[in-house]
Amino acid sequence: MTRILVVEDDPGIAAGLQEDLAFEGYRVEVVADGDAAVCVARERPADLILLDVMLPKKDGFQVCRELRRSGTTTPIVLLTARSLEAEKVMGLGLGADDYVTKPFSPAELRARIEAVLRRTAHAAGGTASGDAYRFGDVEVDFARCEVRRAGTVVDITAVEFKLLSAFIRRRGRVLSRPQLLDDVWAGTHCSDRVVDSHVANLRRKIEPEPASPQYIISVRSLGYRFDG
Repeated sequence: MTRILVVEDDPGIAAGLQEDLAFEGYRVEVVADGDAAVCVARERPADLILLDVMLPKKDGFQVCRELRRSGTTTPIVLLTARSLEAEKVMGLGLGADDYVTKPFSPAELRARIEAVLRRTAHAAGGTASGDAYRFGDVEVDFARCEVRRAGTVVDITAVEFKLLSAFIRRRGRVLSRPQLLDDVWAGTHCSDRVVDSHVANLRRKIEPEPASPQYIISVRSLGYRFDG
């Protein structure tokens, strides 16, 4: 499961971020000051750090500088109420990967997180390169909307490709059937059985042993998780 370290001293904002991100399938740890952020980031490395700029003890810029100087490569997304362009440029110059200005919508933040995770390719087991993603003997070419297995093009439908893309974007996270319906079928009224049917078809095309899947994992009573 993808881990996110949230560094935020406002209890209400921190609780909201933790709840929203946990609902999306992330494992979340929260700390409230800059010293704790540096300590936790080094001792329990996360897959991404959401770092507020205005913090007690050390501000977000200091935390970012210290982590980068110590060799920490974890992606950092700054959360800031500051709108001055110079301060945003400074944050990026110190090694932050992106920034989001408060107030922000949960949808925007999730999109920024997913974009940074895609760019840095932190998911275990798969490798990303440009417009392609690889796991096992499967290569997903997003530019060509094509899937190849052991170099051979797989006969995959448009819906199956969209489903696989949704899994890859949120790899390591549990996705419920309603989430997948919203992502892939864009709100079209369909039953959960539609998701199950397409997952079964997709498994037959990409899994070494479809009856014992190692990439698209069923999570009982919750949905599916992609471990590619």
